[in-house]
Amino acid sequence: MAKIVRVEAFMLDLKPKVKRTDAIQSFVSQETPMVRIIDTDGAVGLGYSYTIGTGGPAVMSLIERTFGPALIGREADEVERIWRDLMFMSHATMVGAITALALAAIDTALWDLKARRLSQPLHRLAGGAQEKIRLYSTEGGWLHLSPEALVEDAFKTQERGFFGAKVKIGRPHVSEDVARLSAVRNAVGPAFDIMTDANQAFAVDEAIRRARHYEPLDIAWFEEPLPADDLDGHIRLSASTSVPVAVGESIYSHLHFREYLQKGACSVVQVDVARIGGITPWLKVAHLAECFNVPVCPHFLMELHVALCCAVPNARWVEYIPQLDTVTTSQMRIEKGHALPSMQPGLGIDWDEKALARETVAGSAFSLQ
Repeated sequence: MAKIVRVEAFMLDLKPKVKRTDAIQSFVSQETPMVRIIDTDGAVGLGYSYTIGTGGPAVMSLIERTFGPALIGREADEVERIWRDLMFMSHATMVGAITALALAAIDTALWDLKARRLSQPLHRLAGGAQEKIRLYSTEGGWLHLSPEALVEDAFKTQERGFFGAKVKIGRPHVSEDVARLSAVRNAVGPAFDIMTDANQAFAVDEAIRRARHYEPLDIAWFEEPLPADDLDGHIRLSASTSVPVAVGESIYSHLHFREYLQKGACSVVQVDVARIGGITPWLKVAHLAECFNVPVCPHFLMELHVALCCAVPNARWVEYIPQLDTVTTSQMRIEKGHALPSMQPGLGIDWDEKALARETVAGSAFSLQ
């Protein structure tokens, strides 16, 4: 056993490669809190989480003032115990995004450290259920794009061997959404999956109405149709349509996923490793969904989610949105439309230390021991 002797943290500010808009917001910056944990044997784990432009300094403050000092002297291998202790330590600020994102940066670092010590890739250490996962792309489906641009991107995605693409929805009138989706469906044919994402834009009546219009287009799912805290609305919507309802990127507690699954409020779980608070609760949600015969198709963070998806048997898709290319020395492996997990020990992300230093926000770095 080896105790934690030092905790380092810093924050990156990564800009999207393309303009990203949806029905409620624009993704202008990926603030990326990074945590490096070192134990008495010199083993190192590096973890991270993210925001989409705001809140990063608050996450860093919580790590520096509360979570980081509580790690010093703890047994690094006791990942579950540490996660639970930190969760209860921050009980007054749970459930919430800031706390979950801070927990995630630490928890992913601890899993990275443990996997490296055991010389195991994350997907094997966490379960080893699958060898590869199908990919779908989101990068060409943003809400501001014209139908012609959507079709062009869908063709390129199909040519790359991907099995699907996401199209953002939530234009002022449902007819606009239908026109955009129809253009893509007519172009790619029936065997290419089209995912849709409303980013919590609708009231229940409008979501039910739009789902009725989407049904003939055979979309793969209707993602975040309502505010994430509207459980009853999701129950009503799920009961009214044959379109699978997908939720999860804006749910910050594994217990809330339990409620959605128990009530039949969703058909696809999109648990996000950063927003749920790390790998430890991500696996709890994935196995819970398995018990309800519901697939896991996580949101964002493809470089980390590929390993987690391959760890569990009910993962179906990885969302292709590259965001770490500028700070890594190798990219996620893709073969014939599938994402393959790294066989290297740890998270499977090859960080470029010089690039990390270059992209670190001034004044964000600190070290605790």
